[in-house]
Amino acid sequence: MKEIVSGSEALMRSLVNEGVKTIFGYPGGAIMPVFDSLYHYTRGENKKFNHILVRHEQAAAHAAEGYARVSGEVGVCIVTSGPGATNTLTGVADAMMDSTPIVVICGQVGIGALGTDAFQEVDLVGVSQPITKWSYQIRRPEDVAWAISRAFYIARSGRPGPVVLDFPKNAQMNTCEWNPVNVTSIRSYQPYPELENSSVEKAAEIINQSQRPLALIGQGVELGNAHNELLEFLEKADIPAGCTLLGLSALSSEHPLNKGMLGMHGNYAPNVKTQECDVLIAIGMRFSDRVTGKTSTYAKQAKIIHLDIDRAEIDKNIKVDVAVVGDCKMSLPAITRLLRKNHHQEWIDSFEPYHQMEEEQVIRPSIHPTEGPLLMGEVVNAVAEATKGEAVLVNDVGLNQMFSSRYFKFLRKRSIVTSGGLGTMGFGLPAAVGATFGAPERTVCVFTGDGGFQMSIQELGTIMEQQAPVKMILLNNNYLGNVRQWQDLYYEHRHSFTNMLNPQYELIAKGYHIPYSLVIDRADLQEKIKEMLTIDGPYLLECAVKNEEDLLPMTIPGKNVDEMSLEAEW
Repeated sequence: MKEIVSGSEALMRSLVNEGVKTIFGYPGGAIMPVFDSLYHYTRGENKKFNHILVRHEQAAAHAAEGYARVSGEVGVCIVTSGPGATNTLTGVADAMMDSTPIVVICGQVGIGALGTDAFQEVDLVGVSQPITKWSYQIRRPEDVAWAISRAFYIARSGRPGPVVLDFPKNAQMNTCEWNPVNVTSIRSYQPYPELENSSVEKAAEIINQSQRPLALIGQGVELGNAHNELLEFLEKADIPAGCTLLGLSALSSEHPLNKGMLGMHGNYAPNVKTQECDVLIAIGMRFSDRVTGKTSTYAKQAKIIHLDIDRAEIDKNIKVDVAVVGDCKMSLPAITRLLRKNHHQEWIDSFEPYHQMEEEQVIRPSIHPTEGPLLMGEVVNAVAEATKGEAVLVNDVGLNQMFSSRYFKFLRKRSIVTSGGLGTMGFGLPAAVGATFGAPERTVCVFTGDGGFQMSIQELGTIMEQQAPVKMILLNNNYLGNVRQWQDLYYEHRHSFTNMLNPQYELIAKGYHIPYSLVIDRADLQEKIKEMLTIDGPYLLECAVKNEEDLLPMTIPGKNVDEMSLEAEW
């Protein structure tokens, strides 16, 4: 005899079937039946879930992102209707841009009240469809098991991304027979395209003939768990590589073929060599405008090979010569099998003068200054050295994001959590909370500026309650620093509302019972970092950095990717 359960109970059982262990959420009227069912799954012998009560629904989505990025699993958050649902949409859009698998479950008014402008009603499916892989309203409890299984399948398969489920209250409360569902395919949805042998063969032929190959490594390698396949590919053909922002931990920072970060604020050598290589192999990246610079002149001398799981990315921004559409865990070894063992030492050596130029003019002065106020680069470098490349880097958006991404070290996969495509200020703190639950065995360091920190400062309450061991490094320059730099560049140094009057963060940390230190003198930096990493649980390290520090190098918009400024020209 079939068991009769409520829609909310069916939801709990379906989440258990999907292997969910952690949920980030915030209760409210239209999702109350679900939270009542959740109560019984978070206590006693029947405990299945760890529910993390965030302090804002946007933080629930970002925490789910952080969890997903470091764990490789689907992040889950549950919120109420109306503003609860719309508050998550920044995180949903962020997840869509950065291909992060999350499932957002939102309460909704009852079916009979839809369309009446009922209290806390919003057309969530209509609002969220453009920024999700799938958005669906569960109108009957009988559909819960199917909808959840389908949501997780869509979120995690192919090119990952967010799914939003709208769950009206009557569907939560009404009953049905419990029938578990396991969705393994969807008609017309082909998440893993079949490799075309002709494209694989053509790509291998071009690479074998190349004298100056360059690989561009994107997050697709991380998402496809193709780290070993990437190494075999690069090492067999002796191909130097640059990494996108989201792909920085796909290849160890210490690997000799890793030539640094690509893009507007990336490393000088890989950007220059993009314009000198004869073959460009893009792997799991989308040719973002921040990587390409001026697209009309981008790598015109090179034959371009693009490996991507999403056919829509092919020729979208940059016209390519060969497209290998498929999962890079399959496409990389398929190409590697056809490659000749090769050596490109002269080509690889040609990167070194540009490395040295950047080292002397930018890197060394940034991480080893001898006088003046603290610099962002030296703080990041000191934390990177203290964590020995083993930590997870989470960052917010702005100068803190670029400095920390440039100067951190990555020896392990899935070690960077950052808002790439959407550039969401306020992302860092909640994403770091999620990362501590997604990788509890690892040290999680979040770098944030004073602007982004205050956009999600309420999540200190979540950190306090959970004792989440987030190591917070606040790079406080009393500015919206990145905007200020652009004002210097384009608006004749008119700092229109970018200077910030900040609170006493020591008192705020004290209010949340979080250990705190302030570093002003660089002589104290090493000691305070050691203290931060030694203390169990959370820690806030405020670093008073130079007010008007510029981020260099920089490719100014409209210029070729290799026309990088190594010193401020503004």
